[in-house]
Amino acid sequence: MEKTLALWISLMAVSIGTADCARRSVQLPGSSRDGGVMRPFKYAATSCRAKTASLTDFGGVGDGKTSNTKAFQAAVAHLAQFAGGGGGGMLYVPAGRWLTGPFNLTNSFTLFLHRDAVILATQDMSEWPVIDPLPSYGRGRDHAGGRYSSLIGGSNLTDVIITGDNGTIDGQGAFWWQKFHGGKLKYTRGYLIELLHTDQIFISNLTLLNSPAWNIHPVYSSNIVISGITILAPVRSPNTDGINPDSCSHVRIEDCYIVSGDDCVAIKSGWDEYGIAVGMPSQHIIIRRLTCISPTSAVIALGSEMSGGIQDVRAEDITAIDSESGVRIKTAVGRGAYVKDIFVRGMNLNTMKWVFWMTGSYKSHPDNKYDPNAIPVVKGISYSDVVATDVTQAARLEGISNAPFTGICISNVTVQLAAKAKKQSWTCTDVEGVSKGVSPTPCASLPDQGAGAEPCPFPTDRLPIDDIVFEECSYTS
Repeated sequence: MEKTLALWISLMAVSIGTADCARRSVQLPGSSRDGGVMRPFKYAATSCRAKTASLTDFGGVGDGKTSNTKAFQAAVAHLAQFAGGGGGGMLYVPAGRWLTGPFNLTNSFTLFLHRDAVILATQDMSEWPVIDPLPSYGRGRDHAGGRYSSLIGGSNLTDVIITGDNGTIDGQGAFWWQKFHGGKLKYTRGYLIELLHTDQIFISNLTLLNSPAWNIHPVYSSNIVISGITILAPVRSPNTDGINPDSCSHVRIEDCYIVSGDDCVAIKSGWDEYGIAVGMPSQHIIIRRLTCISPTSAVIALGSEMSGGIQDVRAEDITAIDSESGVRIKTAVGRGAYVKDIFVRGMNLNTMKWVFWMTGSYKSHPDNKYDPNAIPVVKGISYSDVVATDVTQAARLEGISNAPFTGICISNVTVQLAAKAKKQSWTCTDVEGVSKGVSPTPCASLPDQGAGAEPCPFPTDRLPIDDIVFEECSYTS
């Protein structure tokens, strides 16, 4: 994997600095018309493509009513011939409203959306194939058995880019949410974007609206950059998680703005005995400059499906408003594996139920075949430099009896409790650790180490995924 990442880096030509606005993080000036001549517009990507086609070349009609499923499929099939030594292909989606069912991407491929392009997920269920459940889950998340395909998918790919000039992908999720709440679905809802067994994924400069369920779901994949993404869904919409890396390594999530009915970012790695059998951890993950609104869920969640293990997660510069918890670790007996070496610093939170929440008894299993002796290990959890206001309770930390969560470190944290806060600002059971400079005073199982103690650690080494650079690409429509 390290050799693959090094090769990817060596192919990049021009470095681009990260801007501090989500919609400009990798954006370059667009095209313009000068004297009747269309100048090429420029964009940043991890790879430029030798061949480009427009969806209209394959009969696409952007009226919001005509199905473009066959047009998308034909366009991807045509551009697939340029993968590898052919220099790759880019599919340009021009301004318009492009109704479509699910379609898969290909190798060395870019899907690029014009700023006024909207890809609309069809509500014709006959266009949504039912596919097998993920091996690490053993069943669908909503129901036992299969699941509907995701709108944009792909498997066993290399070098996939989904980007644009802040174009939009709209899942039209209300249709699915109503059926889900009404118990009218036989299979699990699909996601907006799901890529399996894929190396080198770059997703940037898009707005994702109203996904049927999860928005971005890379699984069994590596070398992933997700940058400058806006994700919007009603805060009461079911399971509309923002970004869910699942059994993935070398991931970088940055400059994203998420309003969600579930966790804004949730790191996962499989469910109970199925995740244990697959055994693929999520690891070496960076999250930075994330803004989140999620009144019923976490800003950053680890689990609850974590049976392949989660380790080396580094999150910093996090802002949240009106969210249930800042960081939540979710696990249970039967999950097995571990959550370890988790580092979070620089959080600014306002109107929260909890700042920190750990749960060792999460009530969710795929079936009754899980191993009651598969006890997850949670250790090496570091939180520092946090300011939170209007908080109901500073922390709710609940480990597992006879298997406590250990190595917890919390430093330089100030929590301003709400007017109607709980009387007990911290609740802790089956957890062990230390604290320094935390207000209000934590529970006895996290004793203050005094003014001379070192702050909680945050890694100083640089992960390879942080050295990805971008090429300046151009296209003339």
